[in-house]
Amino acid sequence: MATAAEWLEGARPRTLPAALAPVLVGTGAAAQQGSAHLDRAALAAGVALALQVGVNFANDYSDGVRGTDLERVGPMRLTASGAAPPSQVRGAAWAAFGTGGVLGLWLCALSAQWWLVAVGAVAVLAAWTYTGGRNPYGYRGLGEVGVFVFFGLVAVLGTTWTQAGLPQWPAWAGAVGVGLLACALLMVNNIRDVPTDAVAGKRTLAVRLGERRARWLYATFLWVPLALGATCALVAPWSLLVLLLALPVALLSSTVVLGARGTLLRPVLAGTGMLELAFGVLLGLGLAL
Repeated sequence: MATAAEWLEGARPRTLPAALAPVLVGTGAAAQQGSAHLDRAALAAGVALALQVGVNFANDYSDGVRGTDLERVGPMRLTASGAAPPSQVRGAAWAAFGTGGVLGLWLCALSAQWWLVAVGAVAVLAAWTYTGGRNPYGYRGLGEVGVFVFFGLVAVLGTTWTQAGLPQWPAWAGAVGVGLLACALLMVNNIRDVPTDAVAGKRTLAVRLGERRARWLYATFLWVPLALGATCALVAPWSLLVLLLALPVALLSSTVVLGARGTLLRPVLAGTGMLELAFGVLLGLGLAL
C-alpha cells in the first residue's frame, strides 16, 4: 500500500507549476483585450492542474504495465515500483480527469462557451492515449505535438476565450511560447530516459533524434518563447519583462547542451517547470499592464 508521500511524489508535483503558466498568459491576454475575470481564471487553473495530475498518473499506469518504467532515474513510479496496484493508479488518473471535467463544465457554464466541452473531451482522450491504449502516440515520437497543442494552444487560447472572446495575436504568441516551454519540459524528461526508452521500444522524439540533436532542440524550445514574448511589447510594452528570464534560460540550455545526464537532469527538469511558470507570470503581467 502506497503512503501519502508516495502518492504525492507519484503525482509529480514538480510538473504542476507549469500547468498554471497557460492560465496566467491567457488571463493576461484577456486583460489586454479588456475583459479579464478572476473567477473564470481560477476555474481554468483548476482544470489545468487536474489534467496535469491526471496525465502524470495515466503515464505512471500505462508505462508501468508495459514495463517501460522498470529501470528509471526519475521520480517515484507507483505502478512499476509495486507501491500501488495498477488499478488504483488508473483510478487516480480518472479521478483527476473527472475533477477537471466538473470544473471545466462549470467554466463553460459561466462563459457560455459550451463548444469547449468537446475540446476538453478530446484533451482527456489525448492525455490517456499519450502512453495508454494499443498504439500510444508518445511511443512514436509525437508526444511534443500533443503537449504543444493541448498544454500550449488549447490551454492559453481557451482561457482567453472564456474571458474575452476571440483571442487576438498576442494571445497566440503567448500560446505558442507556453506550448514550446511545455515541449521543453517533456523533452528534458525524455532526454534523461533515452537509454531506457530505447531498450523498452519507446521511440520518443528524443530517441528518434538522438541525444545531441534533442539537446539542441531543448535549447530552441527555451529561447524562442522569449522572442515571442518580446514581440508582444508592440502592443503591451511591459511584455519585455520576459527578457528577465534570459539568464535562467542560458543556464538551463547550456547545462543540457553540454551533456548533463541521469540524476544531473533532475534539477533541470524542476528548473524548466519553474521557468515556464515564471514566463507565465511575467508575460501575463506584461499583457495585463
